[in-house]
Formats: sequence, C-alpha cells, structure tokens
Amino acid sequence: MREDALDFAEVRRAFDRAAAHYDAHAVLQREVGDRLFERLDFMSIEPGRVLDIGTGTGYGFGRLRTRYAEASCCALDIAPAMLRAARARLPQTGWGQRMLRRLAGGAAETDFVCADMERLPVAANGIDLLWSSLALQWAQDLEATLKGFHRALAPGGLLVFSTFGPDTLKELRTAFATVDDAPHVNRFVDLHDIGDMLVHAGFAHPVMEMEMLTLTYADLRAMMRDLKGLGAHNAALDRRRGLTGKAAWQRLEAAYEQHRVEDRLPARFEVIYGHAWAGDKRTRADGRQVIEFKIAQRRAGR
Repeated sequence: MREDALDFAEVRRAFDRAAAHYDAHAVLQREVGDRLFERLDFMSIEPGRVLDIGTGTGYGFGRLRTRYAEASCCALDIAPAMLRAARARLPQTGWGQRMLRRLAGGAAETDFVCADMERLPVAANGIDLLWSSLALQWAQDLEATLKGFHRALAPGGLLVFSTFGPDTLKELRTAFATVDDAPHVNRFVDLHDIGDMLVHAGFAHPVMEMEMLTLTYADLRAMMRDLKGLGAHNAALDRRRGLTGKAAWQRLEAAYEQHRVEDRLPARFEVIYGHAWAGDKRTRADGRQVIEFKIAQRRAGR
C-alpha cells in the first residue's frame, strides 16, 4: 500500500456529509475558483462540450454554464449530496423550454453525473474543455487520472485545473508531528511532478503556476471546524481512527500556537494552477495514438 493511499469510501462520505453546509466554509475554494476562472480570458477556445470535475455545490459550474451558454455542460462529482446541492443552486428549465432550445440548435441539457474522476464515464475525444478546481488532490493515482483526462479530451481540447501543493497546511502537519507519527494531513503532489505527469499523459506544453494563500483563525478549533465543514479531513488509509484525546489535543494546540502571528493562527495553502492542450490526436492502424503538438500555432492563435 502506498504511504499516501486514500480511503475512497471515506472521501465520498466526508463530502456527502459536508454538502449541506459546505458553502458556509468555502471561502478559499471560491477565491481559487475565481482566480482559475480569470485564466480562461487568455484561452482561445469556444467549447461545444464542457466537463467540470469535482463540481462540489456548483459554484464554478454555474459560472462555466453562463460563460459557455451554447455548450453542453456536465457536472461530475463523487458525492451524490454535492450534486444535489449543485442542481439546486442552478436555475432549472422545464421540458418544453429544453425542447425548444434543442430545436433551435441551442445548448444541450445540462447533465449531473456521480462518478469517480479516475474512471470518467465519457467517450474518448468527447470533451472540448475539462475544468477541475481543487479536486485533483483527491485522486488516488494522479498520473492515471490525467491520462484519463487526455483520453476524454477532443483534439485541441483544453484542461484547466487547480490543486493543492505539498506546503498546504504545513503548520498543521508540523504540529501533529509533535503528537504522534500517524498521518493526519493528506499529502499533496509537487508542481514540477504534476507538470511531468501531464507530459507523460500526452498533453502539450503544460503551463504551471503557484501561489500561497493564507487564512487566519482565532484558534485551532475554528480552523478544524472549517476543514471538517469542507469535508477536507484526513482520508489516508493508514490514518488514526477515533478522536484525539484531551492530552493529545492540548499538545497539538500548544504546538500550533508557535505559529501565531498578530493574534491569529495562520493556515497556509499552496495553490497550483495549470492548463494544457490535448494537441492534435490521431490513431494509427495498429491502434497506437499519434499526438502532434503544434505549440507555435497555438500560441499565435491566442
């Protein structure tokens, strides 16, 4: 078993439980989503088919559906309760309105799909824009997941994503290390490793960026409530089960107090942004895929 292996069933349960109150805690998630969305202004693409992976309660998906109003849009998440919240957030259209739009050549019906991002239930070359904001850190096998994304994208399709880097919640990981040696904070993949994985997956010339964002709290309990409210607690297979005892909690609080700045406790997040093009994909007679990366032409067209 890998050291960083995740309990997929626990991830699903955590996000199902968090769905009802997720938006009250998702300040960072909305901010990162907004910053990722701004990057679309520099992308030359008019997609006919858009897939949002890890849609959560639908904040980013609503913006995508508005921006690409003529596109068929699909929201995908592993947690059924999250998808119900996303559906409830978005304005709904009746059967008659949808039929009139189809007859007029307008956008196809919006879809909501409960599925694992590592096993996308979409046809090869079926998506023009694949968007994912702060979901890839939950992938069990990130490189295999990116290969699946590449398979799903049409020739010339675009992947746009954000995820967390290894310095995320570094203070919390350090504080927990004073309590025991069990994993309490999920491990995250380095920016350079993600870039290499994109290349191995077949993507053309990935562009990667990173920034540190900080939230501050009055005390450690407030921070932990926020993380629990997001469904973002530790899901490692070898995590410690059960509640932290009083003495261990006091040691944890004391260790985290060493990071207090101006009467606030910081929680720092290393946020990675990336995008990459699927390139011009063709298949040989023997089934092997040929991918042409026309980077110069792509840049000139932006």
